[in-house]
Amino acid sequence: MLFFTQCFGAVLDLIHLRFQHYKAKRVFSAAGQLVCVVNPTHSLKYAPTRCAAVQASTEQGILPHCHHQEAVHDPQLVPCTCPLFSCPWEGHLEVVVSHLRQTHHISILQGAEIVFLATDMHLPAPTDWIIMHSCLGHQFLLVLRKQEKYEGHPQFFATMMLIGTPTQANNFTYRLELNRNQRRLKWEATPRSILECVDSVISDGDCLVLNTSLAQLFSDNGSLAIGIAITTSKVHSSEAEM
Repeated sequence: MLFFTQCFGAVLDLIHLRFQHYKAKRVFSAAGQLVCVVNPTHSLKYAPTRCAAVQASTEQGILPHCHHQEAVHDPQLVPCTCPLFSCPWEGHLEVVVSHLRQTHHISILQGAEIVFLATDMHLPAPTDWIIMHSCLGHQFLLVLRKQEKYEGHPQFFATMMLIGTPTQANNFTYRLELNRNQRRLKWEATPRSILECVDSVISDGDCLVLNTSLAQLFSDNGSLAIGIAITTSKVHSSEAEM
């Protein structure tokens, strides 16, 4: 009976996953779009982080140091960019993607246009949905966070970060699109560099922001489908050539 129960549960999970894919494809019917079902994860990062410490030091005009100012921080090394954990890892920008995939098991999808399907939107804040997006020869990090910016009023924040430098980020434009019940909502902006910290982007509000009622308007049985498209910025490309 125990074996039967476990097998039956696995079958139900598979059916549920297939149903989630069907719902996303029904909303976003464009050919060639990939659908990724992303489960929520409660953030464990709401303690002082190195990213926050570096930002505070910069604002105060103090050079960033490591561990009680015993040594000057190597500017060529970056801290872990995963917004879920207070991870002590640091390394070169070129190996950030490998660290995120191997240590934090963040999935990655390839394609110019994908659908990000976040499940269980009803869970209490803080909660994160994260995926990496490989496109146009670069890797991007999409973060959807449910957070109480004001006590008792949770909001959803969605942003796209380039795993690269700010100069490289200026060469791209990303679009987030919600489409349901004959309603459409779009957010288009230049991605921020992962070096700028996800927490800072959310605090500044430079991202797609949804209150609870608006998120429910576009959700389907507790799941929120977000269409993602990344293009190169022609303006910045021409400036770079000049």
